[in-house]
Amino acid sequence: MSKKAFIFDLDGVIVDTAKYHFLAWQKLAQELGIEFTPEHNEELKGVSRVRSLEIILALGNVTATDAEKEQWLYQKNQDYLAYIENMDASEILPGVLPILEYIKAKGQWIALGSASKNARPILEKVNIMHLFDAIVDGNDVSNAKPDPEVFVRAAQLLGATNENAIVFEDSVAGIQAANIAHMTSIGIGDAKILHEAQFNFNDFTFIEPSFIDSLLN
Repeated sequence: MSKKAFIFDLDGVIVDTAKYHFLAWQKLAQELGIEFTPEHNEELKGVSRVRSLEIILALGNVTATDAEKEQWLYQKNQDYLAYIENMDASEILPGVLPILEYIKAKGQWIALGSASKNARPILEKVNIMHLFDAIVDGNDVSNAKPDPEVFVRAAQLLGATNENAIVFEDSVAGIQAANIAHMTSIGIGDAKILHEAQFNFNDFTFIEPSFIDSLLN
């Protein structure tokens, strides 16, 4: 039986850092006199940092020079890093750790495939870095999902074929990326939104070890 590569997205799958991105964007928006609500924040999901800033500036009809934009992007990231500085293992989403440990006990590979440029420090802070055999994050890739680059690179690092890779994702673009690469796609979250996934679970507490076994056979 060839080994499988279980590839996990980070934000919204292993930990919920989305709330910290929201708080950092909201802080910047307030300083610019722009109202930024959780509803507005939905538009930023899976979107690059630069594009996110453009969306927020458009909300307030604010025009800016490239230098101003650079400064605001830097400021937003510093605020975000200050928020995640205090993360610990309690931030791991329910049910994730038992599944990671079960996959490990089965002698399978575990990789991270995330657009986050802060993936490594976050894994360190929540104390699960040791469970990962490979990490591919926003510092390692040039193409955003739905381009499958991040997942393909993770499989390559492990020496796994795409057909033997299984991806856990909470975004539509991430599911599409897994499907484009002919990997098994597992949606974590609302099945109506993630309907392109081959399998769907509300969260990891709904995933039984028997399901992992079925993926291995």
